[in-house]
Parts: sequence; C-alpha cells; structure tokens
Amino acid sequence: MAAFPETAGRLAAWPAGLGRWSRLGLAGLSGVLLTLAQPPVSLWAFCFLAVPLLLLLTGAVHRPVQAGWTAWAAGTGFFATGLYWIAEAFLVDAERYAWMAPFAILGLAAGLALFWALPFWLAARLRLAGPWRVPAVIALWTLSEYARSHVLTGFPWALPGYAWVETPLAQTGALFGPHMLSFLGLLVSAAPLAALQARGPWRSVLPALAAALFATGWAWGVNRLDTPAPARATPFTVRLVQPNVPQDEKWQGDRIPQFFERLRSLSHAPGARTPDLVVWPETAVPWLLGQDPRARIAITSSARGAPVIVGARKVEEGPRGRDLWNNSLFALAADGSVLASYDKHHLVPFGEYVPLHELAEQLGLGTFVGASFTPGPGTEVISLPGVPAFLPLICYEAIFPHEMQAGSRPEWIVQITNDAWFGSSAGPYQHFAQARMRAIEQGLPFARAANTGISAMIDPMGRIVAQQPLLQQGYVDANLPSALAPTLYSRSGDGPWIGLIALLGLTAVFLCRKFEQ
Repeated sequence: MAAFPETAGRLAAWPAGLGRWSRLGLAGLSGVLLTLAQPPVSLWAFCFLAVPLLLLLTGAVHRPVQAGWTAWAAGTGFFATGLYWIAEAFLVDAERYAWMAPFAILGLAAGLALFWALPFWLAARLRLAGPWRVPAVIALWTLSEYARSHVLTGFPWALPGYAWVETPLAQTGALFGPHMLSFLGLLVSAAPLAALQARGPWRSVLPALAAALFATGWAWGVNRLDTPAPARATPFTVRLVQPNVPQDEKWQGDRIPQFFERLRSLSHAPGARTPDLVVWPETAVPWLLGQDPRARIAITSSARGAPVIVGARKVEEGPRGRDLWNNSLFALAADGSVLASYDKHHLVPFGEYVPLHELAEQLGLGTFVGASFTPGPGTEVISLPGVPAFLPLICYEAIFPHEMQAGSRPEWIVQITNDAWFGSSAGPYQHFAQARMRAIEQGLPFARAANTGISAMIDPMGRIVAQQPLLQQGYVDANLPSALAPTLYSRSGDGPWIGLIALLGLTAVFLCRKFEQ
C-alpha cells in the first residue's frame, strides 16, 4: 500500500511534463482508442486505457482553456475516426461532391467535440481535484453527451455506452437506457485511476466497488441472455427484403425496372413459405405510390397475398400551393390499397432538409439550398388487419432512444432504411448496433429491412434471430418473437436517470471542494 502515493504522484507528474502538442496528440489518441471500443471493432477493453488517459491529461493542466482544448482534441479524434464513413455519401457522386468530404468530416468532428470540451473545461474551472474528481468529471461528461443527444435536433450517435453492445452489460439498457450505461461504463473504466488518486481505505474500496458493479451488471446480463425469447402463441412470419441496390445506380432510369423486378422476385421467392408480411426498404421505389395504383398492385401481387410495407416518397399540396414532400412508409393490402402510411418526422439535417429553408426561400435563396422533405407529425403505432401493432421507424429515427414512446405500446418495431450511401464502411454496422440497443431498451422485437444491409430480425433482448449480411442480395424469413413485459426504461425514460447522474455529479463536486479545503 505504501507504493500507492508514489505511483499516483508519478502518474500526475508524467502528463504535467508534456508539451502542448504532445498532450493534444495523446488526447487525440485516447479518442481513437475509444472509437476502437465502439462497433464494429468493439474492443471494449480499450475503455480502461483511453478513459484514464484522458482524465490524466486534462487533470495535469491548471487552466480551464487548456483542459477544454485537451478534451476537444480527444473528441475530435473520436468523432473523426468514428464518423469517417459519412464521407462515403459524398463519393456517390464523387465528381461533384468529393471535395466536400474532408471539410464535412473535420467540421462535424470539431463541432461534436465541443460536447467533450465543455465538461472538462467546467471541471477545471471549478478546480475539481482529489479522489472525487473522477466521478464528478464522468457525471459532467455524461450530461454533456445527453445534451448532444438533444441540442439542434440531437445526434446521439456513438454514445460511450455503445462500447458495451457486444457484451452482457448492454442488457442493463433495459433498466436505465444508454445514458446511464454510458455513465457507469465510463465510471468503471476510470476506477483504477480514481483508486490511485485516493487516500486511506478508499484506495481499496474504490476498485472493489467498481469490480462489484461491473461483475453485477455482467452477471445480470448473462442471466438475462440465458432466457429464451418468448414465442408467439400464433406464429407470424416476416420477410425482410434486401435488394442490395448501389446508391449511384438506384435512380438511373434504365436500371429502375430491373431493381423493381429484383424486389418483386425476392418478395415472391418461389419454393419458400408464403410470409404473413413482406417489408421493403426505405425509398425502395421511385414512384409516388399514393398516386400509382398499378405500381401498388404489382408490389402486392409479388407477395402472394401478404400485406407489404414499402418505403417511398409522398407529395401533398401545402399552403400557398406548395408541394410538400415526405419520406414515407406505406402499408399495402393484398389488393394494392393503402392500409396506412407514416411520414418520417425526425429528418436528417442537410441530408433531408436544410435548416432555415423557409427563411432562405423568403430571402430568394431557395435555389441555393435545394429542396427539403417535410417532417411528419411524430411517432405513432400502426395497427393493420392480421398484423401485430408496430412502431414504424425510417432510417435515422432509430438512433433516438428517447423517441421510442408513441402512446400505446406496440408489439414490435419495424425499421426501413437505406444505408447504401455508406457502402461497406463502419456506418451500417454502427446503425445496426443501435437498432439492437433499441430492442433491449424497449423489450420489443425489432425487424429491420435495409437496402444494402444489414437486414435482420432482432429479438427483444437484442439477439440476432436471422440476418442478411451487408452488401448481399437476398431476404430474411423469420418468425416474429413475442414482446417482453414493458422494461423499466420503457416506462421511465431518461428523466429519472439523468436526474440521478446530475445528483451524483453535484455530490462529487461538493466532495471535491471540501477535499480542496
């Protein structure tokens, strides 16, 4: 035990002797290591190296601005390497847009990194020190990540808690959601450093508490995963169609009929059992289905009498004679009639709409910002004859854990998406991992039809029942699992847990200030 003060002193002194650029470079490296902890690499053990490294680097500087810049470098490293795949969208039409890719990636990474800079700047501004600095900073960091999930429509991609998707710890999302998982994951990762910086009995107590917390969550998750998914009393088979249409060919006039026939052929699948429902991906067809009964009949005839869910655009007349376009989901009956439709309500900024588009039009700048989709009214549960009630999601909407409630509880979640924009990069895998988290959090099976993949049926504990790999043409036939009882998180939402994190953070800040005195 006598070696603890000496070891802690060396750890504190080591980053203090670094030059500015060495410190920023190491901080950037810590961000890269945290990227490697995320899907699809999922080397979650790197959290135990990267989190203490960042805490050491930011704790070794005394000016708040220095601490903020250090954390910003880590965030920039994390988001630049974790979100590099966004550049793929600019390469679909490389001749026109490839030059934008570096600016988009670096600009987005630098902007999102501000949500990492703020908590570490604030911790230095409050002069947090001593053994309670670690939980105080982790709480501030988690609260800032929660803000990232909401500010400017929110972007909760690559939350720290997703590092645990491939482990039993992910099951705790059913209890308290992704933000509390992020908080506990970061806290446990930083526990060895907190123990080295502690005094007296806390040097032994802190690692013991962290190990107990980690082991309890892991064991609870293992036990939950050992439970088979409940089967439905009446089997219900879903066919998820994956046409694997490259984005740069998707809207070519001479290819559209070929791709449409591919979708119909995969829906028909001669020799396979007729499914109870067929699901096509987002914007699977280029036609306005609401105005094209022949296309609807062609779609449903290929499903051999089963209803079909299909993604397509919709247009309606709005105020002042304006056309309002929607990214929509249609549910079609066997005779081609529209049983229900849903309009995507959480649109992708700069992808599906341009912020302040109406103001730009009023200023005569509409031609420079392009057209925008119109958001739908919000989440809703769809009930169709003979089909279990489901929550529809279109692409990007699946990344928002706080938007899964829609009044009445559905029996499952259906996501249609088109990740073809991002090729074989990490993006589709990360998107798929978040779908698995939504299943765990809500205790609901999750069916996912993706143009280029990954299409899959996921059970209510996030396990993959059946899937079609990325960039392969085919379909998935799977029996729909039964839903679990409402999870604690599905009933509580984030509110109580964010309040608890804030309370723990304030307590740790108070103890830091008392320690300083």
